[in-house]
Amino acid sequence: MPNAHAAPVLELDVERLRRDRYAKLQFQMAVDGLDALVLLHAPHVAYATDCLPKGIDATHASANRPVAVVLADHPQPHLLGGDPDGLDVDPHPAVWPDIDEGAADLGAQLDALLGQHARGGRVGIDLMTGAMRRTGVLSAAQITDASNTMGAVKLRKTVDELACIHQAQVRTSRAMASVQEALAPGVRRSELAAVFLRRLREEGIDANMIDVIFQPMARRMADGPRTTTGHLAFPTWSGDPVYAEGDLIWVDAGSDYHGYASDFGRTWTVGRPPTPAEQRCFERWLAVMDATYDAIAPGVTFAEVCAAATAADAAHQPDGERPWMPHFYLVHGVGIESAEMPFLGTDNGPEFDAANTLQPGMVLVLEPAIWEDGTGGYRSEEIVAVTEDGWIPLGGGHPYDPFEVPR
Repeated sequence: MPNAHAAPVLELDVERLRRDRYAKLQFQMAVDGLDALVLLHAPHVAYATDCLPKGIDATHASANRPVAVVLADHPQPHLLGGDPDGLDVDPHPAVWPDIDEGAADLGAQLDALLGQHARGGRVGIDLMTGAMRRTGVLSAAQITDASNTMGAVKLRKTVDELACIHQAQVRTSRAMASVQEALAPGVRRSELAAVFLRRLREEGIDANMIDVIFQPMARRMADGPRTTTGHLAFPTWSGDPVYAEGDLIWVDAGSDYHGYASDFGRTWTVGRPPTPAEQRCFERWLAVMDATYDAIAPGVTFAEVCAAATAADAAHQPDGERPWMPHFYLVHGVGIESAEMPFLGTDNGPEFDAANTLQPGMVLVLEPAIWEDGTGGYRSEEIVAVTEDGWIPLGGGHPYDPFEVPR
């Protein structure tokens, strides 16, 4: 059954979090042969410096983006802009790399920080703005894509990263309990979103990672929006619907705790219990989840996990369709991004799934989805972390109401 493993006791040590992440960065830079990293993507900057992204409009965020510089032989990161108070960083004046004057200023600061590495050194960078290209920032260096380095350090979480994800999920779950209480015929989506955001603030969370989704699902795919896969249209921007008695609602939301994401998914009904057919969809979902949980262990290939989930639902899918949405995945990772590696069951194909294995420290968001045309379906999400001998839940325990878990 879901949540059969005991929830862990995870305490966040911020200083250890910063220290361990920086050590991982410098170790991976040595593996990748990099002299320096230049990071502009806000979650990457936060990973390197702990200068957390602000919950502000994206246009403001890009205009005022901090930049992190990590040198292979320097004991702490450099932070250009942002708020260095309380951080173990070398602070520098802010730059505006999205405009030509700011990019030129960034180039001058990088030349000073990198020294000889700015002229022929191997430098990883995760984002090159148009202004940076026009003004020739780091044009004399050997530039490589920093995404490979960042992907490697993000893949396996430290105990403090697990603690952050756990707290994000627990607090999001408590906020969603208040939302579910408010869900009733005649309520608008905007009202539910307001309840959620208010409760997040009460939980000490400053930012939601995605626009919260409370999507009324058509009972037949033909009645919903057209999709390129010919499958379900989810998630969609659903405007501000007024929920009616009998609606079937798919929920998806995430929040941010100390720079780490939660991922909450559930299926709710409005003003009524589930129908017998909807309850059967839920029980199919449980069977797929049980098989997926049973397959999770270090050294298991992604393909083996996907095969276990597919086999668990094979009796209900005579055409061989997998029990998850084709434009998504059976499993995705979560961390400083709301979806990051590992990805299981994607259009990367079976060769990708067969070539990759689960490793301790990986965080998995399980999100199979069951659909019966004419009935609707069931979708929820749970988060686990792979351990040395299996897995542990992160933030688990949110009920599946109004669906009933068989005894």
